Amino acid sequence: MEDVLHAVENGVSWITLNRPEAMNAVTWDQRERIIALLADASADPGVRAVVVTATGRGFCAGADLRGGPPTAAEGRERVAGDVARMIRQGAQRFIGAVLDCEKPVIAAVNGTAAGIGAHLAFACDLVLAAESATFVEVFVRRGIVPDGGGAYLLPRLVGPQRAKELMFFGDALPAAEARAMGLVNRVVPAEDLEKTAREWAERLAQGPTRALALTKQLVNASLESDRATAFAAEATAQEICMASRDAQEGVAAFVERRTPVYEGR
Repeated sequence: MEDVLHAVENGVSWITLNRPEAMNAVTWDQRERIIALLADASADPGVRAVVVTATGRGFCAGADLRGGPPTAAEGRERVAGDVARMIRQGAQRFIGAVLDCEKPVIAAVNGTAAGIGAHLAFACDLVLAAESATFVEVFVRRGIVPDGGGAYLLPRLVGPQRAKELMFFGDALPAAEARAMGLVNRVVPAEDLEKTAREWAERLAQGPTRALALTKQLVNASLESDRATAFAAEATAQEICMASRDAQEGVAAFVERRTPVYEGR
């Protein structure tokens, strides 16, 4: 059985975690596979949106602590620097791959998203959640700090005080509360999750792909930029965007009073 299912349909790359018996706790090999699929989505003009979801009752129950990078199997004693290196090469690369993907990424959260699984969802550009889904900053329960970008993502999404509340207590956050807090875009009945994700993703796939990529970059960078830097980046992005075929089509469609047909180029 494949641990990660993949299909491209109507311009959408569907990436599905497929270890339902383990609540989709993510292994090192799965992370590497997903990182590669996200890089492929960026480079493939035929892919214009991405959906990340999972089979079974769990979206992703965190990292599978029994699995690790190949060097971990060598049996040598752990030395200073090993853990930091593992985090950089593993969890941080994983979350960075979502943030850096040049196509819009939707999380369709079907169940529990804990630890790195919650951060996988929060790194996506849009988050859909089934009514039964929950989000858990589980790290404090293990006596460790949030990794995989948690302390970077959460304050930017909900502010520092709410981020600390989630991380200090590690309580399960129901989907409805996550939406009220701003972590989720929409909550739907479980039976409607795939349909809604498909509708959103295919709508994005029909959009001006380069404009969406540049918009994603501008928004993400703006959280760490001063106004002058953000304005300069915006002007440069618009310069690039206006040279695209889709921008020319958008302007022509406006002038001709018709619906634009974007090609993603």
